[in-house]
Amino acid sequence: MEKPRMRKMINILTIIFTIASIAFLIYGIKTDIFYSEKALRHFMGQFGIWAPTIFIIFSAIQVVFPVIPGGLGLLAGVLLFGPGMGFVYNYISVCIGSIVAFLIAKQYGKSVIKLLFSKKLQEKYSKWTEHEKFSKIFTIAIFFPLAPDDFLCYLAGTTKMKIHKFTTIILLGKPLAIALYTFGLDFIVRNLSMLI
Repeated sequence: MEKPRMRKMINILTIIFTIASIAFLIYGIKTDIFYSEKALRHFMGQFGIWAPTIFIIFSAIQVVFPVIPGGLGLLAGVLLFGPGMGFVYNYISVCIGSIVAFLIAKQYGKSVIKLLFSKKLQEKYSKWTEHEKFSKIFTIAIFFPLAPDDFLCYLAGTTKMKIHKFTTIILLGKPLAIALYTFGLDFIVRNLSMLI
């Protein structure tokens, strides 16, 4: 696919996803699903057995097109499914999204990174790819929850790293970070609900 065509396609998808996210945000505010755990559960309950699948797909897309902060998706997983299953669904969705992001970067290279991420972020981390121990640095970053994981997954896709190595790092490295987020958010939400 030609670069201008690819750029146009990514821009269109980003616009569609942004509009859909804004529409959902407005809907969420009007129906209280962002403020009431009961309302949120009722909303997802409408999808029945498909609720986890819909959540996983939405959260995976969030990784591929990082328009909404990932922490919000992880929080939604906790509120909807509890800390246990919330962790499982968060883990599955983040791993799927990370692998898709890696494969997109493998296919289209650094042009995708330029389209999706700020110049400041690119300048801060792009030099990592020049390091001969990039795989080790990437692995350490994935294990910790504060690194810009979405960007790093795309960045890894522009290197010589193979898909099986990347997948292994993601599958083994993500549980700790996601667990810290999931159970940490659950703790915060429970304590806030007691105070309110």
